Amino acid sequence: MSLTNIDVRITPPVFETEFDAGSHYRAKIGYVLLATEQTIEDDVMKLRPQGVGIHFTRAAIADSITSESLAAQIDLLADCASTLLPDGSLDVICYACTSGSLVMGEDRVHEELNKGAPNAKATSLIRSVIHALKQINARKIVVGTPYLDEINAKEVIYLEEAGFEVLTISGLNLEKDSDMVRVSPDFIVEFAKSIDHQAADAVFISCGALRSLDVVEQIEQSLGKPVICSSQAMIWECLRLAGIDDKISGYGQLLSQH
Repeated sequence: MSLTNIDVRITPPVFETEFDAGSHYRAKIGYVLLATEQTIEDDVMKLRPQGVGIHFTRAAIADSITSESLAAQIDLLADCASTLLPDGSLDVICYACTSGSLVMGEDRVHEELNKGAPNAKATSLIRSVIHALKQINARKIVVGTPYLDEINAKEVIYLEEAGFEVLTISGLNLEKDSDMVRVSPDFIVEFAKSIDHQAADAVFISCGALRSLDVVEQIEQSLGKPVICSSQAMIWECLRLAGIDDKISGYGQLLSQH
């Protein structure tokens, strides 16, 4: 039977449609990830408070984390950001790569993010780290990374220009994101212990690809001082920018006390 021969009667609803604030009634946060990223989504969703919406998009990059490959991300950020809730309801947008945000510079990154998501508060992983370190009153720090030396050198300059004294930085000399995500949490604990310095106010474990969030509390308890890791700082920053003040225990004093 032809559809044109079917007599369908369409009637308006009896009741007026009712709306509420939706499932994400407290805040909506967007993250621009590297295409190679395999850790941050799990970290963010693990700590997501009830009523907070989390939205992800990805920027193309080869499985090679170098200054050159990261710098090329700048031309992708605006388009990526524009794919996140184009109704304009996104509250916060973050570029979720520590090394990428310091290579490009946080101000430029935020500018590009806001081209695609003009109504959202823009941040980046390096800005989150800087704010987190200042929040815990750290001035002298030691830094552990999975990066190549060329990126470590840029990170020292960036952190020192932000007002910190980097006592030492130690990298694992890994180029591939697919290797960084496989560094074991137990190794990260021992790595953090090995780079600690008596004069350091805090230890910073850099890179969202590392599974540092799983062991940041353990490292703090072992060292007896604050420990900041990239995902922890980013989650804290994005929640606070969105007006979410929930304290989250088990992942270091930054999230449980600030």
